[in-house]
Amino acid sequence: MKFNNSESTSSSGGTLLEQKPSELKIKSPKYKVLLHNDPVNSMEYVTTTLREVVPQLSEQDAIAIMLEAHNSGVGLVIVCDLEPAEFYSESLKSKGLTSSIEKED
Repeated sequence: MKFNNSESTSSSGGTLLEQKPSELKIKSPKYKVLLHNDPVNSMEYVTTTLREVVPQLSEQDAIAIMLEAHNSGVGLVIVCDLEPAEFYSESLKSKGLTSSIEKED
């Protein structure tokens, strides 16, 4: 009885090309969610709204963002992928705050 070895693979017969995981990943661009100064809403309302919309913000983070927007005209809320950035910005707008997104450099 004769066996056909043509289907078996040999470890020395081929070259295996490997890429580093860092070369395989394509980094998605990040976007900044910005809060603009708001002369209408109270500071407390802005801080509370920031924490409702972006739950991972601590109270201190929300206060710092609100003060940054109040003092300089614009505050950086979060940097993230496009889809969550759009969601956060639209959610802030729906609660009466002025927000925009821009691509991170």
